[in-house]
Amino acid sequence: MRKWSVLFRKEWLEMSRNYKIIWIPLVFILFGLLQPVTNYYMPDILKNASDLPEGTIIEIPLPSSGEVLAQTLGQFNQMGVLILVLAFMGIVSAERKSGMIKAILVKPINYSSYITAKWLSALLLSAVAVALGMLASWYYTEILIDQYPFIDLVKGTGLYFVWILFIVTFTIYLSSLLKSSGLVAAFALLVSILLSLSTSLLGKWMEWSPAQLTTAASSYLVDGSVDGPLLLPLGITGLLVVLFLYLSTTHWQRK
Repeated sequence: MRKWSVLFRKEWLEMSRNYKIIWIPLVFILFGLLQPVTNYYMPDILKNASDLPEGTIIEIPLPSSGEVLAQTLGQFNQMGVLILVLAFMGIVSAERKSGMIKAILVKPINYSSYITAKWLSALLLSAVAVALGMLASWYYTEILIDQYPFIDLVKGTGLYFVWILFIVTFTIYLSSLLKSSGLVAAFALLVSILLSLSTSLLGKWMEWSPAQLTTAASSYLVDGSVDGPLLLPLGITGLLVVLFLYLSTTHWQRK
């Protein structure tokens, strides 16, 4: 346990030195507060950005507070996933390329400790970023749009974070498997896009998909209930997370 805690602190030290613990949460906060602000000021933005005849009145009904928060999750599912994949694509492969991994694993360190320390540190940073982004969106939504129950925000964000858990775990698995960080990012983003597209187009056949959790989270934020499958994608996502962690550690044991 002591060796694992040393590896864990090493990961946080690295993320602090390259400012990941600062800029990743800041980007999510920016996306979070932009959504309610943009929705509230959209009529003024359109009016000032277009050459409309004098006297033209633009009336765009304000979305509900739940719809604004669901739109925030949509932003996270696009730009947020991209940022997390790019941030963690080299979490293992970069150390392989630099040779640092040999200096670490030549010591009496368990392979699973090496991977799980990286996995948990990346997961905690992702959780902080998503939570702060949703809190920023909720705060400005309450000010500009309407009030929204905090407990529903927590539940909806929790559902969405299970999807982020899958993406981060899959990215770390690819990083342990491939030497090129660029290939890690490409494959992780490709799988994310394919899962999201196939789930939206083939919903009946993709009820097991982890991407169903993004739909479930948005549905909960808007309606206060989940409209669609939930237990099946939660179970499959949990199994996939355990599988990718297992494959990451066994890959290094074979090496």
